[in-house]
Amino acid sequence: MTTVLLVRHATTAATGKRLGGWTPGVHLDENGVAQAEATAQRIVDADLGVAAVYASPLERTQDTAKIVAKALGLRVRTRQGLGEVDYGTWTDKPLSQLRKRKDWAVIQQTPSRFTFPGGESIRGAQSRVVDQLERLATDHPKDTIVAVSHADIIKAAVAHFLGMPLDTFQRIMVQPASITALALPRGHAPMLLGLNEVGRPPATPKGR
Repeated sequence: MTTVLLVRHATTAATGKRLGGWTPGVHLDENGVAQAEATAQRIVDADLGVAAVYASPLERTQDTAKIVAKALGLRVRTRQGLGEVDYGTWTDKPLSQLRKRKDWAVIQQTPSRFTFPGGESIRGAQSRVVDQLERLATDHPKDTIVAVSHADIIKAAVAHFLGMPLDTFQRIMVQPASITALALPRGHAPMLLGLNEVGRPPATPKGR
């Protein structure tokens, strides 16, 4: 059975203020570094035998993943499929402005029907990350791995593996540097082991 620890990147100066997307050159702020270090220590203390650390290509996820990987004595493996939603022309726009747009209500209530102008649909982003996680599960059929990604991407993945409609994914909370754990066993239904954890990651279940 594959256990995936989905870690959201820690904070940057823009977290909660701008729709970052694929904005280049955005690194963790001082608080974010401390958050990532705390998350790394929680994973080390849990002693889960992590076999690999994967991350989105973006700098904020790479920064977070490098801190986690260093603590585990591993290297970071980059995967495009873990990248943030491509927000197109909305990329790096202030959230205070975007919330005033009519389309904002669509994103919150029926996100499965929305494609960002010049960018990606949320359904497309969900399909991409699910495909990526399934490939990682195939590569690590009996391992625990870390995958550092982004809030909307993690929420979309959780919704898929729980059998939730994508239109409900905004009901899921994923904080910076939090750990969301999924079990992806072959021949059995996926299981959510922990969501938005800021404490010790949940233990891998036995018997699968």
